[in-house]
Amino acid sequence: MMIRKALALSIAVIVLVASGCATSPEEKIPWSIKIVAPKHYDIWGVNMFLEKTGERSWRAPVGYVGCCWKGPRGPSGSHHGLDPFPELILIHWFSFAEQKYYVKVIKVPPDLQDRMREPATYKTQVDVRSGPRHTMAVGLAPGGTVVVWIMNQIGNEIEVMRMQASEGPGDPSDFTERTKGYLKRHGDYLEEHGIPTDGW
Repeated sequence: MMIRKALALSIAVIVLVASGCATSPEEKIPWSIKIVAPKHYDIWGVNMFLEKTGERSWRAPVGYVGCCWKGPRGPSGSHHGLDPFPELILIHWFSFAEQKYYVKVIKVPPDLQDRMREPATYKTQVDVRSGPRHTMAVGLAPGGTVVVWIMNQIGNEIEVMRMQASEGPGDPSDFTERTKGYLKRHGDYLEEHGIPTDGW
């Protein structure tokens, strides 16, 4: 009799825990954003501000961002958590190749978070699983091209937005020393391939 009571109690606890998990899936999703740039066309993220109206407005540091935009290593870049999920994202960056600053305010589509919740397959070291595309990858390319993907693993990203930034304020001489290092690493590539400002 005691075993049956203990078993019934255990089942009740499991059901309660499971139902509790089912009612709060958002708590388990590690929403994040990352800034990426094409190989050889590195950028410096001067500022990134995010806002959820009536809840929070905050700054997320970016700094130096290099490879990669696509391929087996991209989109990849610096990561930040999204808590809460923003409605607006302002990004101000410096392009080392162009010696220009750009700025863009991204209005996040109201349905984007729901689209990110839709399961996508991804590989682990032992098997293939399915889960939400919890990461928003924001690509910043020469010419001010901004591309936004959603993903949970490199290789299953899907493009959801493409837009044009404007030239922004800033003095290129602020990056004189970093530009010297950048040109040592990528100057020969720029000489040979130039700086494409479209087609990204």
